[in-house]
Amino acid sequence: MTGKIAIRVDSSDLIGTGHVMRCLTLAGFLRERGAEVAFVCRELSGNRIDFIESEGYPVLRMSAASPDTRVDSSETYGRWLAVPWQNDADECLRMIKEHCGTVDWLVVDNYALDQRWESRLSQVADRIMVIDDLADRPHLCDLLLDQNLHHQGVQRYSGWLPGECELLVGPRYALLRPEFIRERATLRVRDGAIGRILVFYGGSDPTNETEKALKALATPGPTKLTVDVVVGSGNPAAEKIRMFAAEHSHVNYHCQVSHMASLMSQADLALGGAGTATWERAYLGLPAIITVLANNQREVASQCAAVDALLNLGWYENVQESDIEAAVQKLMSDPGRTARMSRKAYSLFDNETPGVELVGAAMMSPSGVSRQSAQ
Repeated sequence: MTGKIAIRVDSSDLIGTGHVMRCLTLAGFLRERGAEVAFVCRELSGNRIDFIESEGYPVLRMSAASPDTRVDSSETYGRWLAVPWQNDADECLRMIKEHCGTVDWLVVDNYALDQRWESRLSQVADRIMVIDDLADRPHLCDLLLDQNLHHQGVQRYSGWLPGECELLVGPRYALLRPEFIRERATLRVRDGAIGRILVFYGGSDPTNETEKALKALATPGPTKLTVDVVVGSGNPAAEKIRMFAAEHSHVNYHCQVSHMASLMSQADLALGGAGTATWERAYLGLPAIITVLANNQREVASQCAAVDALLNLGWYENVQESDIEAAVQKLMSDPGRTARMSRKAYSLFDNETPGVELVGAAMMSPSGVSRQSAQ
């Protein structure tokens, strides 16, 4: 694939890192096939712009918001942008014009943006792809990716999209990094016995669910439980968690790892949220006890729990250390159920072709009329 790709995505203490990571997966696939990929990101607190650049991608840095900037508080995700959407659109439009001219694809992964923003950016984008999983606002795009599980499938986007928009909906399209693809090929069959637990609540974990989980697992018990805890470099409690691990011999501390797939493969059970890591765990058949960390995770947690692919403890504010401890003990005493959860999670991916390849193929397809030629 030749051509220019711009990806508009942010990361921050509020947003987390999952959106950037899945966009990097897509970027890597496209770059390997000859595309020129650039990111457009705002310099928010806790951003991962330096990491994106370390992966070899140019980043068009949008200015940090001034302290007196007002955003529309009536919009649920307005705070994600830190500026009014009009300002974001104008700045992004200017940057792409100056640095890229026009792009063949503009990929947008931000819950605060909708068809108003996309309409303005269509001036510099031949085609627009939206990554979404909320189905709560209109989009002006040629391709929409929703990698989450939902009983309504594509129907949940009825009325939100142009008639000619192509939809890719479901876990089979999940943007998983190559390390997960390789790990699945040699994956062991889990028998339900739990001796190793992986704790990971996202790159930033602003509510510090990690410490809550570690305290629930503070005593290794008679099974000689081993715990791997993973935190991102932007986790404000990283040092405190490191010290906790140093004081508990059964806890291994990992910060900003590049071998998450290996850790998931080794684990018998995971504790975490219902964000993008949900599909990484499921792809490797790793049963999980999850806590809902954000509103956009509610549906994922509910749907996956409904098919017994994970155990959902509910909203994080209502989850106590004792709830986590009880859930772990329940699964440890019922290896049959834990093994079934593993099989259910694994079976959510019924395709041999990795999701990123399916998404890339849709982007590379010559079908459809480009925005530039249609204007």
